[in-house]
Amino acid sequence: MKRLVLLTLATLISHPAMSADSGFPLYDMTPDLTDQSSLQRGAQTYMNYCLGCHSLQYQRYKRTAEDIGIPESLMLEYLVFDPNTKIGDLIENSISDENSKNWFGAVPPDLTLYSQLKGGPEYLYTYLLTFYEDASRPLGANNLVYENVGMPHALMELQGVQQKVCKEIPKLADNGGQMMDALSQAYITEQVCGMELVERGYSPLQLVENSGRLSPEAYEQVVYDLTNFIYYVGDPSRLDRERTGVFVLIFLAFFFVPAYLLAREYKKEIH
Repeated sequence: MKRLVLLTLATLISHPAMSADSGFPLYDMTPDLTDQSSLQRGAQTYMNYCLGCHSLQYQRYKRTAEDIGIPESLMLEYLVFDPNTKIGDLIENSISDENSKNWFGAVPPDLTLYSQLKGGPEYLYTYLLTFYEDASRPLGANNLVYENVGMPHALMELQGVQQKVCKEIPKLADNGGQMMDALSQAYITEQVCGMELVERGYSPLQLVENSGRLSPEAYEQVVYDLTNFIYYVGDPSRLDRERTGVFVLIFLAFFFVPAYLLAREYKKEIH
């Protein structure tokens, strides 16, 4: 049994943003760096599922703990797995480049600036939601946003197994009407692909209908939190800089008045 859980035709048609890699429409994702609970959950997911391959080599554990409200003792106890790692160290993984190439065919990228390089968090958010089963790939998984990706679906135990489903739908003109071929008078169609979550029954350890441990809604929240955390890592000082910018603008607004009056007095002496 299967059920459609992520993509609808209406969603696909309405999204204007497209992935540069595949032309696939990206999902909307609005990060919230003031939500420390989301950032903490995202950090937990990253340390447990991503850090084995992807480092954050420009970010330190101490800065992360301070920014997202985690006491240093808890950070070291629950989110730092190497006993030799200190709170002031950079967030690096232990996998060598040689092993990475042997296992995945390429070195997994550092993700510190990933959301910045991709122009925002939408790419990563969509990417993590659109893995699907593909027996032709070496690691058994592919992705709608990045076709023929060398990465396995690291969160599959949470999400479950998806399959790619493509349908032919009418192609719409700018005015919303269906486009028609002038010669054959037949409606023009285009192929749209989406995801179906494969339901593979219950198991003693997985008490949901699919092979993942989370419901689709819960998994989307996990992906949101993880993407939110990686977005924060790309620019940890963003909130401080924005707050400082507000105070600077307020100062300039007040400073303008005496500066204008002083300039007017100087002009009087000149003339």
